[in-house]
Amino acid sequence: MDSIAILDFGSQTAQLIARRVREARVYSELFPWDAPPERVLALRPKGFILSGGPASVYDPGAPQVPAYVLESGLPVLGICYGMQALTHALGGKVAAAHKREYGHARLQILVDNPLLPPDTGQVWMSHGDRIETPPPGFIPLARTDNAPIAALGDLAAARFGVQFHPEVRHTPAGAEIIRRFVVDICAASPDWTPESIIEQSVARVREQVGEQRVLSAVSGGVDSSVATALVHRAVGEQLTAVFVDNGLMRAGEPLTVVETFRQHLGVQLRAVNAVEEFMEALAGVTDPEEKRRIIGEKFIRIFETQAREVGMPPFLVQGTIYPDVVESSAPDRAQAARIKTHHNVGGLPEEMHFELVEPLRYLFKDEVRAVGERLGLPPQIVWRQPFPGPGLAVRCLGEVTPERLAKLRAADRIVTEELSAAGLLRMTGDRRPGTDAPPPSSVSRPPPGTAQSFAVLLPVRSVGVMGDERTYQETVAIRAVTTDDFMTADWARLPHDLLARISTRIVNEVPGVNRVVYDITSKPPATIEWE
Repeated sequence: MDSIAILDFGSQTAQLIARRVREARVYSELFPWDAPPERVLALRPKGFILSGGPASVYDPGAPQVPAYVLESGLPVLGICYGMQALTHALGGKVAAAHKREYGHARLQILVDNPLLPPDTGQVWMSHGDRIETPPPGFIPLARTDNAPIAALGDLAAARFGVQFHPEVRHTPAGAEIIRRFVVDICAASPDWTPESIIEQSVARVREQVGEQRVLSAVSGGVDSSVATALVHRAVGEQLTAVFVDNGLMRAGEPLTVVETFRQHLGVQLRAVNAVEEFMEALAGVTDPEEKRRIIGEKFIRIFETQAREVGMPPFLVQGTIYPDVVESSAPDRAQAARIKTHHNVGGLPEEMHFELVEPLRYLFKDEVRAVGERLGLPPQIVWRQPFPGPGLAVRCLGEVTPERLAKLRAADRIVTEELSAAGLLRMTGDRRPGTDAPPPSSVSRPPPGTAQSFAVLLPVRSVGVMGDERTYQETVAIRAVTTDDFMTADWARLPHDLLARISTRIVNEVPGVNRVVYDITSKPPATIEWE
C-alpha cells in the first residue's frame, strides 16, 4: 500500500496533516523529525511532508530537514516551518518577517502549478519568519499582502513549500492541496479504505497472536467494540471478551452492553460485577491521575483473574486509538507533551502478564467508525458518543462515592434525553435506523451535531433557595462539543431554551444539586473531559 511519511517538527497540528492525507485515501504515518532514517524509510513512502513547528531555522539547535529526505529524490511538501527548513537546507534565505502573520490571509496565485488550485483564496497563517530568497531551482508560486513568497516550488524536482497551514479547516482549499500533493504529485494510490484497514489489521493480529488465545476488554464503546470485532474476525473462537461492570458507567449501560455484544457480535462474553472492588479502591481519592492509575491497575488485575479461569491467554485486546496515544505522550512520539494519562495507554501497571493487541492504535475516531460500519456493527455501537475509559470517575470531580455517582448518572441521563429530543445528540451519524443509505466507500465525514455531550459533577457547593428554604448543595456542569477528529473541539452553541430545560430538570429531579453551569471552553486550551 502506498504511503506518505510526515516528519513532525513540533507542530500542534501535525496530527491533522496525517488526517488530511488519510482523507485523501492515502495511508500516512507521523514520525519525529529526528526519527532513525531506517524507521521512516521502512514505510517505503511515496513522498514526505514536513510539518510546522515553533522554532526558527536560525536558532541554535533548530530542527533540520534530514539528509535522507533530500537524497531520496522523492517529492517533498514543507508546511510553515517545514517550508522554511526546506528553504534553509537547500541554500535559500529565511529571515524574520517585518510583520508577523497570524490568522486569515488572502492568497494570490502567481504561477499555474500542480499544487495550488487557482481559486485557493483564503488561507490560515501562523508565522513570524518568512522566505527572503528561494533556493536555487525554486520559484515563488503565491503571495499574500504580508508574505511575498507564501508558496514556492521546484517543479522539476517536485519539491514545494507553503507558508500557510493547509491541514486546518480555516484553509478551505487545504484538503484539495494535500490531495494534489499526495495523489497527483507523489502518485500515491488512494487505496486507504475501511476494507484495506480491516484486511491489514486482521493480517497483523494473526501474525502477532498465532494460534494462542486472546482476551478482550470491552466497555460497549465504539473503540473497544471495533477492536474486539477486528480481532474476532482474525482469530475467531480463540477470542474471549470480558466486560467489567465497575460501577462507573452511565444509567442502564451494563445491561445494554451485555445484550448488544451477545446479539450482534457472537463473541464469547464473560460479564464481571466488580462494583464493590472499584468503589473500595477509589474511596478517598480525588486526584484525577491517581484515579486513572487505580482504575487501570484494577482492570488489569481483574482481567488477569479472568484469564486464569479461561486458561491464561497471553494477549489482551484494547481499543487504544491515536488521540489516546498522542495525549498520553507515547514514547514513539517524543514531540508530544503529556496532557493526561489514558488508562489504556499510560495508566497501565508496570508489571502486567499480557502482551497488548491494539489494532486501532494509529486510527482516528472517524476511521474507527468507518471500520465498524464495514464490520457490520449496529449503529448504536458505531455512533455511540465517546466515553472515557475511567468512566464516570473522571466526570465525578473530587471523591467518587456511590451517592455522588447516582447524582451524576441522573443529571447525565437528563442531558442525554433533552439533547436527543432536540435532535442534537449524534449517535447514528447522518443516517437513521431503517434507511437504505449505503455505507461510505472511504472514511466518512462526521455529520453535524454534538460529537460529545455529558454532565460533570463538581465538588463545589453553593447557596440556593428551594421552597423558600436555604440550600447548600453541589453543582453540575454541562459539557457539549462539536468536532471532526477529537484532537480539537469547539463548545456547542446549544439553544438557550434547551439549556434552560436541562437546568430546570436537573435542579428539580436530582437531589443534592441546586446549580447548573455550561462549559464554553474550546479544546485547546481545555480538554473535552474535565479530568
